[in-house]
This record gives sequence, C-alpha cells and structure tokens, in this order.
Amino acid sequence: MSSDRFLIVVHQKTSTPGRVGQLLEERGYRLDRRCPCIGDDLPEDVRDYAGVAVFGGPMSANDCQRLDGIRYEIDFTKRVLDADIPYLGLCLGGQILCRALGGTVEPHPAKHVEIGFTEVVPTEDAAREGLFDHSTHFYQWHREGFDVPAGAELLAEGTNSFPNQAFRYGDKAYGLQFHPEITIDMIHRWNLGGAHRLSAPGGQPKRAQVKGWELFNAGVRHWTLSLFDRLGLHPVRVLQTAAE
Repeated sequence: MSSDRFLIVVHQKTSTPGRVGQLLEERGYRLDRRCPCIGDDLPEDVRDYAGVAVFGGPMSANDCQRLDGIRYEIDFTKRVLDADIPYLGLCLGGQILCRALGGTVEPHPAKHVEIGFTEVVPTEDAAREGLFDHSTHFYQWHREGFDVPAGAELLAEGTNSFPNQAFRYGDKAYGLQFHPEITIDMIHRWNLGGAHRLSAPGGQPKRAQVKGWELFNAGVRHWTLSLFDRLGLHPVRVLQTAAE
C-alpha cells in the first residue's frame, strides 16, 4: 500500500472524524471527507485510498429504504470489502458494515441506550491477540445494536444491554459499536444536541461521561494507534521508505 489518501465518510454537514482523523493526519495521511447523506459522491475506485473509515450519525443503517445516502453507503461498503483495503466502521459505520454483510441491526427491545464510557470484554481469541491490551473502556452513544454477520468474528462483548461490541471480517474490516474517535469537545457537543436521550435506561449523566474521558482517554488513544498498526496504516514516511 503506497497511497497517502484516506477516505472519511460522515453523516452530517458538521460531522468531524475526531481523534481518528487527528491520528491519521499525524501519521501523514491526507483525509478526503465525504458526506453522502447531503449529496456527496463516493469514489469509484477505492483502491486509490489507503483505507476507509465510516463514522456515526443519528440515522439508522436500516434507513436504506428511505435514505439514498445510507443505501449508497451499504453498496459502497461491499465494494470496499471486494477491494480488500482497510475498513473501519464506527457505531453507525459498524452497523452499515453489518448490513453490507447480510446481518441485522435492531433497537434494544426495552428501548435501552448506551451512552457514556462502558467496559467491553474481549473474546478469548481477541485477548490472545492482545487486541484490547491498551483499553477495555470506550465511549458509547447509540440506541441500536448489530448482530455478528455470517463469516465475521466477534471480538468483544458488552457488559450492559448491547452484547456485540466489535467484530472483524477477514483481516482488514472492523465493525465497532463504540466511538474511539471521541474528543472532549465532541462529548460536550453531543450532550448539547442529544441531552434528551440521557434519561433513557443506559444513559450516563454528562459529568460521568467527562470523568470517563479523563480516566480512559489515554488508553483509547493507544488502542486506536495499535489498531492502525494491525491494519497496516503505518506512518506514511515509513511506507514511502519501504517502497523506495
């Protein structure tokens, strides 16, 4: 892989890639941000990119019947998988990956949500690989969850209302229910716009979310960098030197 371009797919006009985008830029990648839900096209040839990250949003992966952007992203995700380049799906992005693989996404039957930092438990295989050595606590903000699609491997389970927290398809596609991209500014912004959701079962008050960020932020940063390494997303200067 020699490209220094990285595709960022977001779902609202003001959405940002947060820490994930910051860390990719620190490694020398040029971010190409697209928002299909407001009319942006996605690239025809994804092999021009080092990888793809699809972020969260307020809509559902089940909205493919009424939102052209979501249907477009599900079809696009299938092309990314066929191209065998790294794919990182975060929350809604993980649910889109699930749908692209034929899996299901559903709200909690008792209308629970998961908001704030929670613990995830790695499976035996994931623990053996050291996938969660740097952190087992991650930020959540969702009211739907995914199943583990056929052919995918469950990597982490939840301790609360949503049992499936991370899966992998092949060795380059990861679907995460949580948000490693979260920053403290994003926590403040999401709470401002979504405060009404905190009263649902599973919603943490904002002060608990901020405390969680103080406790777990450094570990999540190291975890994210470790995942980049597993996906071959090394610093661009290292890749260029190796290619010379």
